[in-house]
Amino acid sequence: MDYELVEQHYSKEVVKKEISDYCKGRWVALEGGTLGSRVFLRYWRDGRPLKIDTPLDVESLIKQFKGVKPRTIYGSVNVYGKLATKLDLEKRENIAYASPIWDIDGELERWRDVIEVARIIVDELEKLGVINSVFIKWSGEGAHVHVHEKCFSSDVLLKHNPLDIAYSLVDYVLERCRSSILDVASRSSGLKVENEIDLKRVFTAPLALHRRRDLCCVCFKPSILDSFELEWADPKNFKHDEEWRGFVDGEGDEAAIKALEVIGGYKGWLGTIEVKARTTIAAPKVAEIERKGRIGRFQVMGLLQAARYYLLTGDLEKAKSFGLNRAIFYAWAKRHAKEVSSKKMAKIVKRMSEDMREEKAIQVGDELAFVSDRGWFIIGDQEQRPEDYDRQIMQNINTVVAYEKAWQAALEYLKSFKKEVLLDQQKFFKEVYEPVRDRFLEDVVLNSRRRTFKPRGLFKWFNDRRED
Repeated sequence: MDYELVEQHYSKEVVKKEISDYCKGRWVALEGGTLGSRVFLRYWRDGRPLKIDTPLDVESLIKQFKGVKPRTIYGSVNVYGKLATKLDLEKRENIAYASPIWDIDGELERWRDVIEVARIIVDELEKLGVINSVFIKWSGEGAHVHVHEKCFSSDVLLKHNPLDIAYSLVDYVLERCRSSILDVASRSSGLKVENEIDLKRVFTAPLALHRRRDLCCVCFKPSILDSFELEWADPKNFKHDEEWRGFVDGEGDEAAIKALEVIGGYKGWLGTIEVKARTTIAAPKVAEIERKGRIGRFQVMGLLQAARYYLLTGDLEKAKSFGLNRAIFYAWAKRHAKEVSSKKMAKIVKRMSEDMREEKAIQVGDELAFVSDRGWFIIGDQEQRPEDYDRQIMQNINTVVAYEKAWQAALEYLKSFKKEVLLDQQKFFKEVYEPVRDRFLEDVVLNSRRRTFKPRGLFKWFNDRRED
């Protein structure tokens, strides 16, 4: 598409109005580029966040940054009370609303599969009582299922941060319909559904152009979802429903409360001991696993720590709790060490220690781990339960290789070390985890000759213990 046509598209009154109505209060991003490069803009030259308050702002932004030929306009998940400086983006209390959005990616040629998954999610929301506050966007090569951010009552929003609600609801629904989505993904190459709710995440604004395809982002309500055709997204003659603005106050309350109880809120707040574990549902690419499959470091750490605890104690359920607990701790430490100053990090660690001082503690080798009254390992006031491990570790591994195969491989791998290595926190990290953290699948699961068992190592000790 010639850039003159891009400018003509964004000069249309209906396009400017739809984009400005959606983006008002949101942190805006522009994407463009020249000579094959991609440029992503989120701030003015003086550091202020980009924003759109009126239809005139749309055309003004396109003209202001004409040098990079902006093509796509995005709006953040969060709707802010104030957007004047970067600091406004960091204040939890400045988030007035947050949009629960399910991101469905696929191949354009298999667009009907994307719509089928959107229907699965919409039907699940209906079961949860969220019906009139739902709309769908065709974004170009995939779809976004939206729940209107204002369908949660003021009472619920006063008790819970909007981002906690959005993240939890998206994750909760994905877990409830995981198997149905996998059924579609198993026969549709490239299809995946993700929980991408994040502080900085943006999604395509209504009627904005796709960054590559000559298609625009059209909205429609669930009642006509099954009638969708790609032609609706033709920028020259789009079919777009302005009723995406519709919502019912309080309609999402019950679903939000259920989701918060199960998921527990957003996992990426700065200063909390959590890790943002993105939920992704996609069929394993069996033909590619041995060639280039990979299990993430978070999952490798969780799996190995669980196997470590199991070999030392024989308690599988607590092993899962311990595995997730350690994975979260190490991921948090690595992530936030880069984001905060050493002084601030010291304060956070000190506060963590003070908060945990009253908790029950268990000695695992040479490290101390805290447990709740129910016996699950805990960080702060949040338990790491076996079902949490299944959701964050097991299910993610299952998208690459059968979890049971990975679990057995982890046990055999750990048995090749002496018991004292598993009892030593630093040795376990350096000698067991670090060498395989990026090649666990290739070197441990798929390579049958990965290590030679030491006759006086843990393998002998574990078998002796089982015979006692």
